Amino acid sequence: MAHVRLFRHYIHLPYVILGLIDFLVLVFAFALAVFFKYFGDLSFFGENLQFVLPSAAVFGLFNLLVMISLGVHQSRIEDGMSGMMLRTIMSLIVGIPLCGFGYLVASDWLWYLGSSNVLTTGTVFGVFLLGAVRSLFFATAGKERFKRKVLVLGAGFRARQILEDLKTPFNRKGFTLSGFVALPDEPVEVARESLLNIPTTIHQYILKYPVNEIVVAVDDRRKGLPMEDLLECKMEGVKIVDGATFYERESRKVALEMVTRGWLVFSDGFTVSSVFGIGKRSLDILSASVLLLAGAPLMLLTVIAIKIEDGLKAPVLYSQERVGLNGKVFNVYKFRSMITDAEKDGAVWASKNDARVTKVGEFIRKVRVDELPQIFNVLNGSMAFVGPRPERPVFVERLSEKIPFYTERHRVKPGLTGWAQLCFAYADNEEDTREKLRYDLYYIKNQSLLLDLLVIIQTVEVVLFKKGSR
Repeated sequence: MAHVRLFRHYIHLPYVILGLIDFLVLVFAFALAVFFKYFGDLSFFGENLQFVLPSAAVFGLFNLLVMISLGVHQSRIEDGMSGMMLRTIMSLIVGIPLCGFGYLVASDWLWYLGSSNVLTTGTVFGVFLLGAVRSLFFATAGKERFKRKVLVLGAGFRARQILEDLKTPFNRKGFTLSGFVALPDEPVEVARESLLNIPTTIHQYILKYPVNEIVVAVDDRRKGLPMEDLLECKMEGVKIVDGATFYERESRKVALEMVTRGWLVFSDGFTVSSVFGIGKRSLDILSASVLLLAGAPLMLLTVIAIKIEDGLKAPVLYSQERVGLNGKVFNVYKFRSMITDAEKDGAVWASKNDARVTKVGEFIRKVRVDELPQIFNVLNGSMAFVGPRPERPVFVERLSEKIPFYTERHRVKPGLTGWAQLCFAYADNEEDTREKLRYDLYYIKNQSLLLDLLVIIQTVEVVLFKKGSR
């Protein structure tokens, strides 16, 4: 199986395995540094291993969290091995002061983290060992080892959407397509070279050409499905999955054109509990408080920069009405990044190279500093730390009429950061908003504390690499 599902969120199996391997390698690298610094004798080191392991485990865990936040494992697909290792080096450098902080908090049982020599040596060992082990992992596992062979039943609109939307290396990292099987009397929209000509039954075909999964992506099931044939395939151990569910799992977004209200009702997800609500609110307050303390110097510098550019009497903050939980309107706060009369002609989406943006505003938008005052929205409860981006009432009214299920994004509190902000660039038109809604619905459907933590950690990558900012 190419995916594991933790708290309803799909995680690619090789990432889990590689993350565990990285953790063990980092633990070993740190222990190796301690051995050369303090011991030198293997038997003596073994007798004291129980004192070394806590420090080594924290070293491995802190560095792994930083690597996750900088998207190290995903970068293997887009940037190759060299890009992956560059991000790894950056992560391990950031991890050194974090480990030092760990020593200050718990010096009694993390004694070995107090040595800067051990930390730097362990980091150097970690870089070389991670490079060697990862090269061995990718050489032995191969690109196709963790992929499932998938056959798609259907060749109409839904099937074409799977073929066209799931074609990037990132979306195809979990499966390979064997082909598409058209049903009788079904309009064919899939390219002919992707079609399979099966003269017998699907069951007989998979006996000769095995697949792991059959995706049912038929436009109109009322015209009949080969249920007996599919049952035979399932009895052979082949997984049968709905097209919309497959699309959601592989792309981590919901296919608006595929889903119906019936699918939303009967599919797994959209589960809310009081325990989750308490946990999420606690995480919101903790994350917002930490960000407020860390961002206070930046916020002060931003205030000074705005005053210098626009004068002492110029407003620093501005507020706008946004639509929140259950459609309730609230005021969101931001640092002013546009001229004071930017919307004298009415509300419009911000666009690339927007002439209304000031010089200071252009910078603080790129580094996302303009969003920091929303910390107070999180603390007062009108926003969450993680959730869909809050939109203005005039845009919500317009988009709700044109985009199906758009109002469903108001089932949860809007967020300072979110799954859509991580996965997609800034939305400044209707089509981009439609694409972002696919990610918002995935978050709402599969929300959990784990997913919130992943979003918070990976937001660091967005800030550092200016991904999605405008």
